[in-house]
Amino acid sequence: MIPFSPPKIYDELIDEVIDTLKSGWITTGPKTKLFEKELTKFNGNKNTLCLNSATAGLEIMLRWFGVKEGDEVIVPVYTYCASANVVVHCGAKPVFVDVGDDFNITVDKIKAAITENTKVIMPVDFAGFPCDYKEINDLVCSPEIKGKFNSNNDIQKQLGRILVLSDAAHSLGAEYNGKKTGSLTDVSVFSFHAVKNLTTSEGGAVALNLPAPFNNEEIYNYLCTKTLHGQNKDALAKTKVGSWRYDVIEAGYKANMTDIQASMGLVELRHYSGETLVRRKVIFDAYTKAFSTYSWAQIPTYQTSKKTTSYHLYPLRIKGVKEEQRDQIIQLIFEAEVSVNVHFQPLPLLTFYKNMGYDIADFPVAYDNYSREISLPVYYNLSDDNVNTVINAVVNAVDSVLNG
Repeated sequence: MIPFSPPKIYDELIDEVIDTLKSGWITTGPKTKLFEKELTKFNGNKNTLCLNSATAGLEIMLRWFGVKEGDEVIVPVYTYCASANVVVHCGAKPVFVDVGDDFNITVDKIKAAITENTKVIMPVDFAGFPCDYKEINDLVCSPEIKGKFNSNNDIQKQLGRILVLSDAAHSLGAEYNGKKTGSLTDVSVFSFHAVKNLTTSEGGAVALNLPAPFNNEEIYNYLCTKTLHGQNKDALAKTKVGSWRYDVIEAGYKANMTDIQASMGLVELRHYSGETLVRRKVIFDAYTKAFSTYSWAQIPTYQTSKKTTSYHLYPLRIKGVKEEQRDQIIQLIFEAEVSVNVHFQPLPLLTFYKNMGYDIADFPVAYDNYSREISLPVYYNLSDDNVNTVINAVVNAVDSVLNG
């Protein structure tokens, strides 16, 4: 069976983890701090905080901005539940909007959804393809939209507008107008979950890129405290002679990354641009070349004059099929010993959000995208022979369902 997305595990990574274990320092320490600096250098943003998940990063930033009951956060309806769950955790209302043909949120849909209660917009870089950040940034900075913004605390007053909090879980290494995600808007949050391009087994990072007069380093220092129970010294700082005493300045959270995780990330990042992304692009291009010859295949957009994906997911759509037929195709692909997936079920299809009153009928583009979508395997160790096996399995399955 060809798996869908196994992690890239190799000797150099194993050796780095062993080095961490032998060092005696396995929680947040020197390797986590180094990984944060290397990520900042890679992305070109101002400061980076590594945490135990992207979900924690999104929620921490909502709470830092003071999002609470009565507030609204605009979220694309086509995303994983984490994007909306963190809004619910804060007591605020997720305002779902439909997406475009590229699966991403569109500026006109955002603009139509903004009210005086909107505090945050959360674009999601689906499959690693960046959203239209210049247009989104221009929108929230426009006099019309700034005039609707009601600030409820000093941080919101200082920004003076809606915060753009990018869910960049898929898009590490993607580019828009020559700049990498992480440096495209106010704050971006990455995921290093086991199925991501770069993995630390679990983990995530908050890329701070807030405009003046914000001091991103000061915010980073505060967030280090907030994500460690509100404790003003981490374990590394307490090892200094005479520095055992600490204070707790708020009832914070436990979300720090460990050095074991960071050691994996350091090795992964070292090979990311020159190896990982290169191989993933080869696989994307092979799929595109093969499926472009079939009239039923809708090829995903993954490169334009302005944008380049991180090649995280290859979301093939089958033209002219219903959801049930798509599911039949998936079943036949699995029977051919190839693992595929679907990304994602739009949120109103999930029981929790359906029970909140959201209706998939209000989001026709998202449903159409979902009902015909099949995510194909893309990972570093997927061989050319494996790629051909995937292609043949898909072609045979579609032919069987459409013509059988």
